[in-house]
Amino acid sequence: MSTLADPATKIAFSIHENKGVFALLLGSGLSRSAEIPTGWEITSDLVRRIAVAQGVEEQSDWHKWYHETYKQEPDYSQILGEIASTPDERRSILHGYIEPSASDREEGRKTPTAAHKAIAQLVRDGFIRVIITTNFDRLLENALREVGVEPTIVSSSDALRGAEPLAHTGCYILKIHGDYKDARILNTEEELSAYPAEYNAVLDRILDDYGLIVCGWSGEWDHALRSAILRAPNRRYPLFWASRGELGPNGRELCNSRKGMEIKIESADAFFTTLADQITTIRETQRQNPAETALLLERAKRYMSRTEYRIKFSDLVDQEVWKVIDRSNDEDFSCQGAVSSETVMQRIRLHESAGEGLVKISGLTGVWGDEEQIRTIANAIKTLWAALQADRNGMVVLLNLRGYIPALMSHACILGLIKNSRWKELRSFWKNELPCDRHHTETFLDDLSPLGWRGSDKAIWSLLPGLENRHTPFSDHIYELFDSSHRTFLGSLPDFATLHLLSEVLPAIFALEHYSVKELEEELAKPQGFGQSYIRLPVWGRMGWSRWPTDRVLTQIESVAFSTELAEAGFIGGSPDGVRFAAQNVRRAIGRLHWY
Repeated sequence: MSTLADPATKIAFSIHENKGVFALLLGSGLSRSAEIPTGWEITSDLVRRIAVAQGVEEQSDWHKWYHETYKQEPDYSQILGEIASTPDERRSILHGYIEPSASDREEGRKTPTAAHKAIAQLVRDGFIRVIITTNFDRLLENALREVGVEPTIVSSSDALRGAEPLAHTGCYILKIHGDYKDARILNTEEELSAYPAEYNAVLDRILDDYGLIVCGWSGEWDHALRSAILRAPNRRYPLFWASRGELGPNGRELCNSRKGMEIKIESADAFFTTLADQITTIRETQRQNPAETALLLERAKRYMSRTEYRIKFSDLVDQEVWKVIDRSNDEDFSCQGAVSSETVMQRIRLHESAGEGLVKISGLTGVWGDEEQIRTIANAIKTLWAALQADRNGMVVLLNLRGYIPALMSHACILGLIKNSRWKELRSFWKNELPCDRHHTETFLDDLSPLGWRGSDKAIWSLLPGLENRHTPFSDHIYELFDSSHRTFLGSLPDFATLHLLSEVLPAIFALEHYSVKELEEELAKPQGFGQSYIRLPVWGRMGWSRWPTDRVLTQIESVAFSTELAEAGFIGGSPDGVRFAAQNVRRAIGRLHWY
């Protein structure tokens, strides 16, 4: 599934980029994992309690028993109205279902859930300010106070008249059906058929001014709330409706009336926890909106397809380069201060997000770009490298990571060139020169390839979760990074793992180009044993331990067809035999590799 097709990602970006303009509409499903029963479950239990009091034996399904006995479905409002004639009586009955006992608190029941805590985080960080809820419980209020937020709570007409104005509150909770400790709760069908005029006025304002995220509410009942949503005239912000199952006919009518997007979720806890995590990640990394990145790639494709657009392509790349340079001057890219594993992980994410557009354009250019367009990417890499390496004051680890975006751009372009077997362009790309801080020039192969880039230190990349015990954490990370994103610029591939191994093996072969064919052959002719029977060369990455797949790649390179292709592109002096000898040297070097 593409990122754009993922509604969870879409809603995260919508909330992040429209801070404070979405309201939540929360129903009883939000508190389900706190073991506070839903209205349906309370109805079933009330039926059970009434029937048992009348001498009826225990039933496995009280709804079924009620239907068979009374020839109708049990109705929450009707049953509650029959056994409790006054609001105070109804409040007392509900109190027992909602208020946690000592044992409940000890075992974590009827206390704020992961969903309540995630919502509290979003409120604390300013992303959500207004919440409408049909729930009587106080779990949300408790979760908010745990993170230092004191909400304005409106649970009656009196409270509404005395409340702080909506525009002046950091968090406004409209408990549209009341609070379980207040006798004025609304829970019978008659009470829920219409709201006081004050409620309708504030509902109309919220539904007109804010986007809406619905969770835990079916939309099938609560006639007055349904009417308020249907009469809301404005559609300036979208509606997202998170639901565990299919919406019923009334819920779908509401969703369609606002041109809403339905989101299938496993639970309210999972939905809000993931949402809060995604928004935090977007905020910390300032990741580009997927829609913007997709649009950027479409523009790059259009400019690459027409020769008359070559200036537009160059301008597009330049604009992205300067965006990255400007971003690198922000405080969160500073190389000063203490370094921790959290600092390094956050900095890696920042670089990946800041360079996402450029990296994907580079890969796209490797696949389809002409020589001039590839040169544009090479020049962009040089410009970025020089700008990001200019300041050498700070912590060495963070300074070295400033070359990460150029290294990713280079690798993406190389993957594209290899995908389309563009061997001549690949050799030329590796030969591009970079200015370095040792007052001489080195090539892309020397400084930007994973075997030469000074930011690829194992000690850095072992800090990332899941890479702690890997032999080649940097190679594994970029493999996983491109494996998850390559489809957006490389298209469909039968085997990305082989493509990635070629991007590791071919630089090693290219590194032997300054040896003659005779020297490569003579080294291989030396007897194997404790001595060296191959030319020392850089062996890096997954090819060092992924032996069988690497052997298959080397066998492919040693074939007559492949070695001839590389030779015709200029590899190893234009000699197919030289290419095969180089591949054999690489094979032997890998065979003698040891991990410590």
